[in-house]
Order: sequence, then C-alpha cells, then structure tokens
Amino acid sequence: MFLYFILFRIAAWFNPKARKIVRGQSATIKRLKKETFQERYVWFHAASVGEFEQARPIIERLKRLHPEKKVLLTFFSCSGYELRKDYEYADLVLYLPFATRRNAKLFLQKLPIEMAIFIKYEYWPAYLKALKKRDIPTFLISAVFRKHQAFFRWYGAPYRYLLKLFSLLFVQDERSRELLARYGIDKVVVAGDTRFDRVVAVADESFSCLQMQCFVEPEISPLSNIYSDKRKVVIAGSTWPEDEALLARYMEEHPEIKLVLVPHELTPEHLHDIFNRFKGRFVRFSEATMHNLSTASMLVVDKMGLLSHLYRYGQVAYIGGGFGDGIHNTIEAAVYGLPVVFGPKYHKFREAEELVDTGAGLPVKDYKTFAKAMDQALEEYPTLGPIARDYVREAKGATARIYGALFE
Repeated sequence: MFLYFILFRIAAWFNPKARKIVRGQSATIKRLKKETFQERYVWFHAASVGEFEQARPIIERLKRLHPEKKVLLTFFSCSGYELRKDYEYADLVLYLPFATRRNAKLFLQKLPIEMAIFIKYEYWPAYLKALKKRDIPTFLISAVFRKHQAFFRWYGAPYRYLLKLFSLLFVQDERSRELLARYGIDKVVVAGDTRFDRVVAVADESFSCLQMQCFVEPEISPLSNIYSDKRKVVIAGSTWPEDEALLARYMEEHPEIKLVLVPHELTPEHLHDIFNRFKGRFVRFSEATMHNLSTASMLVVDKMGLLSHLYRYGQVAYIGGGFGDGIHNTIEAAVYGLPVVFGPKYHKFREAEELVDTGAGLPVKDYKTFAKAMDQALEEYPTLGPIARDYVREAKGATARIYGALFE
C-alpha cells in the first residue's frame, strides 16, 4: 500500500486526474486539522460515480426517514467528487485521504463516525483496521466476489483478513456467498444490487428537456417530440474511441438511423477526435435548437449527468467501455426496454452476463459481430426490449433489504 501511495504521488506530476486527487486529499487533511466536527456521521465511501449510484438509494431513504441523521460522503476519484460535491442529501462531502495509518487516525479522530458503509470494491486496510479498533460498525454493500480475485488465490490470506474486519457483507448473489463460505467468511447476507432500485426510480420519474435545461432555446419540446420522424434511435452511452470507430462505420452504412452519442470523457481532445471521426456531421447538445436537431442524424451530448435519462428516447443502446477496462452501466438502458449491445469485456459484470443469458444483451468482439448485433437489436427490439426491462424490474429490492438490516 505504501508503494502504491508513492507511485500515485509520482503519477500526479504527469497525470491531471491523479494531480487533482492528490490536491483534493490534501485539502481534506488541511480541513480536518483546522475544523472541529461535532455531529456524528453515517459515513458512505464510494470510489467513484458508479459506486455512488449504488449508495444513493440507501442515503436518500435514510435522509427521508431520518432527516436528523448526518451523512458523510467521501470519494477517491475526482470525477465522483466533482459531480457530487454539492449532493443535497449529504451533509459533508470530501475526498478520502490516502489510506495511510496516519491519515486514517486523523480522519477518525476528527470526524465522529457512528457507522461506516463502503461500496462494492473498497478495501482500504488502514481505514478498516482503524474502524475495527474503535468498534465502529462497518459494512460493505452491493459486493460481488469471484474465484479469480486476490482474496481466493494462494497468497490471499491477508486480503481475506480485511473481509473479516467488516461487521457484515451484503453481496449481490448467492455465488458470492458460497465462495466466501468456503473460506470461513460467514457474516454475509445476499441482498442484491441497489443499482436496480436506482435505475427503476430514474426511469419512473417524469422527465423532459425542460427539466434538463439543455437547449439554447428556453421553451422547447421534449427530445421524444424532436426525434419524431419515425427513424430508429440508437443511444450510445459512455463511449470511448474504440466504440466510436465502430459506430462511425455503422452510421456510414446505415443513414436511416439516428444516433445520440454520450462520450465517457468530454475533454477537448476527445470531442475533437469525435468531430474528425464523424466528419463534423452532428449537433452538439450545448448548441441544439428545435430546427438543427430535428434535421440532424446525430447528437453529441457534451454535458455530464444526462445519460441515464436519455436512454428513454431510443430503441437500442450501445454501452461503451467493452474494448477497454470493462463495460459501463447496462441496466440504465435496459430498464427503459432497450436491448443492449456492448464489447467483449463484460464478464466481470453479473448483470451483463444475465442480460446475455436472456437474449437482450448482445456482446460483440469486432465490426462484423457489431454490425450483426446492431442489425438484430434494431430489428427485434419490440421483442428484446421488454425482456431487458422485465429483467431489471424483477431484480429490485436490495435497498429495502440493506436499509432494514442497517437502520431498522
């Protein structure tokens, strides 16, 4: 862990994201040393945006039913912190200082914590040991375990020790519980994944472009009215250059469809690459009007935080990331009744595997399989879409199970 700390500090000299994280952590430490915190907090820690979305249903139910409870929300990533630093249901939002013993001691000395809740993959030894030493109940929610993880390798004993520091582990599936049981870890509850509750809640919200305040014109019809020329719409979410290369070729061959492209990163460099790849034939979200969007075949969404709402306007979803570290959130799209197409790196994601099993998830490995999957999804979406939607809605309930165990 110390070596990782040193390497991360070195990376901060060259990587803007790492530099922002280091500066954010330093700001937290200075604040902790300067201020006095009297309130007792329920502490939620999320690595980034995705993990926050898994914590969100629990946080919002807690604040709704017990508004007197104070919520501390911490992030490791700059993307998570920047997007949610003003989150209305958190009383305090901070970068989590790097997990050294000194930082963990300072953090827990200055911040009165009544309960700590980590999300999915967060196992910081210094913090877990310090919480255990202080007898602070500590939980892991929406966790998934697989036999190839370090916990279950020949060298895995120190990692399994960290799991035993939790008061209770809430796992997504029975397979995880059985795997942990083989190694004597039995403080485990199969509760499911809170993301299913979150995406269903978002899908059920009343929503329009007026709520997004997204267009230049102050009074404008919802996106569903603008895209009403009977052409099928593909929503491509959290895309990377490898994904965009496939989509650009497919668009050239299929001018009869419309594409809403939501890049994972909105850097000038990435947007410039998109401009070149698609030959500038699109409307940018920030510049959209009734006229130019109604005549365009492609919309590039250059604003954060809208993707989970935009899926409602499509017939098929392409989920980015599958040619890199792994696909992004598939159930955000599936809940609206969209078949989902994604790249080959999806096996770490239980919901993606299960969508494939239902037939509503279509994995691809190259342009040939991509084109075939897109053709199938566009042709069969009236059948595949309801399968995807029913899969998500039937998986609800994790929030109630976890909240009941923690707070009732």
